[in-house]
Amino acid sequence: MIREGDSFEVALKRFARKVQQDGILSEARRRQRYEPPSMRRKRQAEARARKARKRQAKMAARGY
Repeated sequence: MIREGDSFEVALKRFARKVQQDGILSEARRRQRYEPPSMRRKRQAEARARKARKRQAKMAARGY
């Protein structure tokens, strides 16, 4: 929505921020090609493992 007195640049920035927050572009990229459910589960499991390793390393650095 363009507000009264907004320049084009401001409106464009607001639009880009909204698209980024809603995840529209990432969703479109994800849907470009079909991904079988098994591959999706594998990708998500790898992401969870990566996150767990990162969390573990952070805790080890703090001395826990």
